[in-house]
Formats: sequence, structure tokens, C-alpha cells
Amino acid sequence: MVFILVRKFNSYYTSRPVLTTMITNAVLGGIADTVAQSLTAIRQRAVRKPGGPNKDDDFFAIEIHELDRRIPWQDEDLVPASKRLPPPFDFERLIRFMGYGFMMAPVQYKWFGFLNKTFPITNTAGTVPALKRVAFDQLLFAPVGLGFFFTFMTVAEGGGRRAVLKKFQDVYIPALKANYMVWPAVQVLNFRVMPIQFQIPFVSTIGIAWTAYLSLTNSAEEVTTPLD
Repeated sequence: MVFILVRKFNSYYTSRPVLTTMITNAVLGGIADTVAQSLTAIRQRAVRKPGGPNKDDDFFAIEIHELDRRIPWQDEDLVPASKRLPPPFDFERLIRFMGYGFMMAPVQYKWFGFLNKTFPITNTAGTVPALKRVAFDQLLFAPVGLGFFFTFMTVAEGGGRRAVLKKFQDVYIPALKANYMVWPAVQVLNFRVMPIQFQIPFVSTIGIAWTAYLSLTNSAEEVTTPLD
């Protein structure tokens, strides 16, 4: 099955590389937000249990509960004794994430092409060009891309200039620090090992967990972020 999928992807990528990348990014972005919304529902259920999660029979809930130490719920969001169910699945939010992945794919395609041409990997030089690609990617593209993500999501949710500024003040720096803990190692493997046609899908696949984190981080500010 994997061989068939790879063959199909290669065929589509050869004929329409940008469109194939856009569709792949959109699908993987949708998966990531679905994971994030599922984690949010589990997290709410764990927090709203009387006394919190039970360490004897709810190990996963305990792990989700640890997230509250970093991104706490607002007091008005907590309902004792689980009197209110977790929120229904947010399809509009799902569409926003899929749209963001779809829209960013051409930019990523051009950027990865630029890195491949500027720092070519050969049989005699592999590691050094890969490290140069990672340095350029993390020092230039990552901060700008992360800023664009929070701006796009805030505006798509109906926020204005003040909402965007507050989002940057509250979550941009922690998210950028988390980025530097995850992506340099991933990108070294990506640029050193992956063929160019698989570099963006590889990033997007690994990025399911990362995008889920961004989704949780972004949604954590939705209740308190003012609209302009």
C-alpha cells in the first residue's frame, strides 16, 4: 500500500508538483487540527472531572492534564462535575487549517527549491550543504512563517490589529522557542536524506504533531483575545 501511494504521489508530483503539494499540505493540515481538537476534548473532560484525572485508571488524561500547567483554562471555562460537554467539532477551524496548508504550499515549494539550488548536495559534499540549508531555513523562513501563521489564523477568526498584536505578545516567542527545539534536527534529516519531491510531504507529515501544538496554542487565546 505504501509503495502504491509513493508511486501515485511521484506520478502526480512529476506532472503537477505545486498542485500535488498544495493538496497534500491541506490534507495533512486537516489531520493535524483534527488531532488537536480531539486532544482539546480529552483535556476538557479530564479537567472537569471532580478532583481532576484519576491516576489509577486515567493515565492519558493525566498527560493531557499536564498541558494545563503551560496553557491554563480560564475560570469561566471550567464547569464542575462535567455539567457541560466538550465543544462540538469545529469544522470552520478545520477549514482554516486546511486552507493555510493549501496556501502555504507554493511558498514552501519555491523556498525548498531555492535551498536545493543554492546549497546543492553532491556525492562529495552532503552534510555541510544540509546544515547550511537548515541554518537558512530556521533563521529566515521559520520566524517569518510562524508569524504569518498566527496572523493568518487570527484574521481568519475575525480578529483585527489588536488581536494580532496580542497573539504575538502571548504565544509567538514560546512557539518560536519550541520550533527551535524540534525543527533543526528534523530538517537536517529532511535535507540530507529525503529526495526533493518528498521534502515538503515529509515536513508536513512530521508537522502533524507540530501543527497540532500550534492549533492548541492558537486556540488557547481565542477566548480572551479582543477583536478590533
